[in-house]
Amino acid sequence: MKNKNLIDSFNNAISGVIHAIRTERNMKFHVVAAVAVLIASLFMKLTRVEFIIVCFAISLVFICEMINTAIEALVDIIIDIYHPKAKIIKDVAAGAVLISTLFALIVAYFIFFDKVGSELETGLVRIQQTPIHITAVALVVTVVIVLILKAFSKITTPLSGGIPSGHAAISFSITTALALWTQNAAITILSLIISLMLIQSRLEGKIHNMLELVTGAVLGFLITLLLFQVFYCNV
Repeated sequence: MKNKNLIDSFNNAISGVIHAIRTERNMKFHVVAAVAVLIASLFMKLTRVEFIIVCFAISLVFICEMINTAIEALVDIIIDIYHPKAKIIKDVAAGAVLISTLFALIVAYFIFFDKVGSELETGLVRIQQTPIHITAVALVVTVVIVLILKAFSKITTPLSGGIPSGHAAISFSITTALALWTQNAAITILSLIISLMLIQSRLEGKIHNMLELVTGAVLGFLITLLLFQVFYCNV
């Protein structure tokens, strides 16, 4: 069935991600590993190119795992009994996941191994002076945790309802980052007003209830606050 509009397209795409996280054990492992790697990157003196390569490796593993899940579901629909060719299709798809995972491990080895001992302390100092990296990681971690929580909640459209509210989580994550980064009252108040207006629109549109919105806001606030408390000092 074709999507009626852009929102339906996003809903269906996010539903696919949530289904993979909910049903696939390997996908759960990949999510945890991705969050751990992104947080570890805060300690390391990664260049922009290195950080992009790490993100590409993570994305490649996710893409291959989700394609593998889709292929398995399609084969199960077409062939409901054991068939040698069906096994080949599933094995080849699983092989793609294996190759992408090996690629990610090689990337992690070459980028992180030499930095673990020699640049851990200097990397920590560098991160304390670069809040933009902390903000980016905080947003990614917030989105991942929201998707994980939605994966275990009974929702039909991820962008319309469910606990926690992703919009509230992301908006309050950004507001918290701006407040801690700029330490400017005017910027903080303006960002807070925009976040509250977003929450009000979701509430008036009956997309979320108050509990879902508050849960999302608190989640975004706490994740960002935690990362800034650990990694950032205003020097």
